[in-house]
Amino acid sequence: MNDTQIQQLARAVIDTEAAAVSALRERIGNNFLHACRFMYDCQGRIVVLGMGKSGHIGEKIAATLASTGSPAFFVHPGEASHGDMGMITGEDVVLALSNSGETVEIITILPLIKRLGVPLIALTGRPDSTLARTADAHIDVSVEKEACPLGLAPTASTTATLAMGDALAVALLERRDFTADDFALSHPGGQLGRRLLLHISDIMHGGELTPRVSENASLSEALLEMTAKGLGMTAIVDEQNHVAGIFTDGDLRRVLDHGEVNVREMGVAEVMTRDCQTVSSGLLAVEVLHLMEQHKINALLVVDGDRKLVGALNMHDLLRAGVV
Repeated sequence: MNDTQIQQLARAVIDTEAAAVSALRERIGNNFLHACRFMYDCQGRIVVLGMGKSGHIGEKIAATLASTGSPAFFVHPGEASHGDMGMITGEDVVLALSNSGETVEIITILPLIKRLGVPLIALTGRPDSTLARTADAHIDVSVEKEACPLGLAPTASTTATLAMGDALAVALLERRDFTADDFALSHPGGQLGRRLLLHISDIMHGGELTPRVSENASLSEALLEMTAKGLGMTAIVDEQNHVAGIFTDGDLRRVLDHGEVNVREMGVAEVMTRDCQTVSSGLLAVEVLHLMEQHKINALLVVDGDRKLVGALNMHDLLRAGVV
């Protein structure tokens, strides 16, 4: 094959799989609703079964369900016949995946599933199959053809099954009123967890580490405070610790641009930025990042409800925390 033919084949694969997923829209009917109700009412766990490629898809669906508020795990149906059936309890729901609906390892354990009295949901490509007929709710995920030119390798069929699994997971997510905070608790690690869980109070410089000078301070005193605290800025506060303004490296450059300046005699209040942007310590760090990007600023003061200074941070703090 030449390069053009390879590109054409790749595009044909995408087209075939896109068509397979698009065809699922018409199958979101009563059986889909029954499946959602079984899973929503489940008092135990959603147990996902699947062999071969369906098993790989099943593991992904179980992981998606678990991370979006519907406790789930995957059980290999072959292992279920050799002891792992003990992982399924009478309070669970079983979600079985099989394109043919006749996967031997799943059909073998169907009587045991039925004996437990748990709801059985099936995703198959054959509504007349043994698994489909046995299920309490069957969702048709059949495809017109596989993307594989030989029509053998599971391609479009696994994509369709995965998409339907996502549809179930998202429907349940909405039904449970699953929030961003709930999602964060399931994803505490890595950048995603940091972005969803980290608050400004976790990374700001507070207490004695917060740069601040009084409204009566000289520009020289402000510069010494900026140097000592290393944030490239200092807060200007009144006697009650209310924020009156901020003085930053950028403000200093603007002052120097106007010519010679007597830093000992000039008061910082003369050149500070009044009505500066401030944030609450309860905000998520990612929210503050968006605010800083929106206003094109590199440093922020953190205040309480009375606009009293409680901390400060800059873009480097967000970088170190892995938020950026």
